[in-house]
Amino acid sequence: MGSRVTFFEVEILDWKTKQQLCFLDKVEPHATIGDIRLMFHKSYPQWYPARQSIRLDPKGKSLRDEEILQHLPVGTTATLYFKDLGPQIGWTMVFLTEYAGPLFIYFLFYFRMPFVYGLDDKLTSNPHPVVNLACICHSFHYIKRLIETIFVHRFSHGTMPLRSIIKNCLYYWGFAAWLAYYINHPLYTPPSYGQKQINFAVIMFLICEAGNFSIHVALSDLRRDGSKIRKIPYPTKNPFTWLFIFVTCPNYTYEVGAWISFTIMTQCVPVGLFTFLCFIQMTVWAKDKHYTYVREFKDYPSLRMPIIPFLL
Repeated sequence: MGSRVTFFEVEILDWKTKQQLCFLDKVEPHATIGDIRLMFHKSYPQWYPARQSIRLDPKGKSLRDEEILQHLPVGTTATLYFKDLGPQIGWTMVFLTEYAGPLFIYFLFYFRMPFVYGLDDKLTSNPHPVVNLACICHSFHYIKRLIETIFVHRFSHGTMPLRSIIKNCLYYWGFAAWLAYYINHPLYTPPSYGQKQINFAVIMFLICEAGNFSIHVALSDLRRDGSKIRKIPYPTKNPFTWLFIFVTCPNYTYEVGAWISFTIMTQCVPVGLFTFLCFIQMTVWAKDKHYTYVREFKDYPSLRMPIIPFLL
């Protein structure tokens, strides 16, 4: 005779009020959190799976879809907590919206629409060559991001809260307008050290953009089979990926480098401020990812730092 299967009873409570929302009887021990989300969705159609945060502790982290019920630290009568994450939007649409905005907003200032500066034609013509170059680099950066979103990125999480995309769009679109206003202003003055400064910045910018793209391709290749299981990324034959030897998130390192080069190229204070804020945010993300790798993998390379080799 085969061994008897022990079914689970799963009680789902509201994370804030502790009120029982759902009781699931005879749940298979091999059921995943993803399966439980679907069962919960049947009872509450308005809370589709992507909108649900299912957790073991009211203030704890959300459980991943692939986690298996019998492997969780619960008994055969499990208590889980639900939090409504609010309306969700797919990551692809998130990035397309965030990145398309700055691309088109920048053009409004680059082409010096009359309603932007309100100056006569002779003051809005013949921009300095670096202004044209800055537009090309800025456009290239965001076009690359759009292409990566469609053809390269593989997302471990399917959605983002709608309120977050509104906040992110205000950030990206607002800064794009601010820096574009000053770079394309009729009274804009070119960099202090002239063409040498510009040439150095352009070379640095292209290297960082190529590096950033290479890292994104390498990370995408880790999930070529569609798996959402975290794996340690390692350098490949592509020299740009060799930065993995020293840092956990070289894509952020290259991203910050690209914005530093754009700051040098334009010598514009709003660009410098945007770069500084980008560095702070990416450092936070890099540290979080780095310590997650360290916790999950005992053999994680000890030489690596989150974002800056040997320092940070």
